[in-house]
Amino acid sequence: MIEFPYPISFDGRVGVLASMHQKETVMAPILLTEVGLQLQVASLNTDQFGTFTREIDRPGTQLEAARLKAKAAIDLTGHSLALASEGTFSPHPLLPYLACNRELVILIDAEHGLELVGETVSTQTNFRHQLVFDLNTALEFAQKAGFPDHGLVVMSDADRIQSETIVKGIHQEAELIEIVKRTLEQFGQAWLETDMRAMHNPTRMQVIGDATRDLVRKLKQRCPQCRYPGFDVVERQGGLPCEWCGSPTDLTLQAIYGCQYCGFQRSLLYPDGKTAADPAQCALCNP
Repeated sequence: MIEFPYPISFDGRVGVLASMHQKETVMAPILLTEVGLQLQVASLNTDQFGTFTREIDRPGTQLEAARLKAKAAIDLTGHSLALASEGTFSPHPLLPYLACNRELVILIDAEHGLELVGETVSTQTNFRHQLVFDLNTALEFAQKAGFPDHGLVVMSDADRIQSETIVKGIHQEAELIEIVKRTLEQFGQAWLETDMRAMHNPTRMQVIGDATRDLVRKLKQRCPQCRYPGFDVVERQGGLPCEWCGSPTDLTLQAIYGCQYCGFQRSLLYPDGKTAADPAQCALCNP
């Protein structure tokens, strides 16, 4: 049996969070209560890794951007443990008429060579945008977007991003009216979108909390062989039989769990708690 040289504990350790958008308000209580990890916010300008309003492009994929943030927090502070989150918004992969929010929360523990990622995908999002040509349409958009609890962004054009014409974090109706009127007078149109930064979007903040809980789940799952954290699914294999005809479907029949330290793997049948697939998911019964 290969065992990690000493037990890994997060109780009492300090992790630095790469965030300038108050994500610690939802992440810190979860991490402290569940694993005893204390969060400190790193004084890091995370906008350098991309902005939702597109003045700065995100470097690489969603995961790569989150990883860059966490590593930058380690370099800046000298701490060995860092966390960061990164969100994306897009049509749902299975329900394209619905917008979805995919959140990643990454933990990098340089002392133990550990990288874990919590993840969640939610259709609970107010993500939307609209080009308007009059104030009434702008106010209708605001109402549908959950304003004023959720902040708004106003700019002149969605394609030609000019930072001097972008106003973010709008929460007051009088301010919204003033900015929309000014933009309409100057450009004849106004592009409105929801402000997706966590501190201006309580719905997104809840999803970040869910991704943090998924990270905690993985931290608590220890490898049966070496006790290293993060013993989790590395592969899903299809073949769950149809309830009617018994033919294999694309749904998961078994999941393979693996350890990133010692390489130990274990398979689990019916990981989703289903021993048969709905016939609606069968290519033979529902061609």
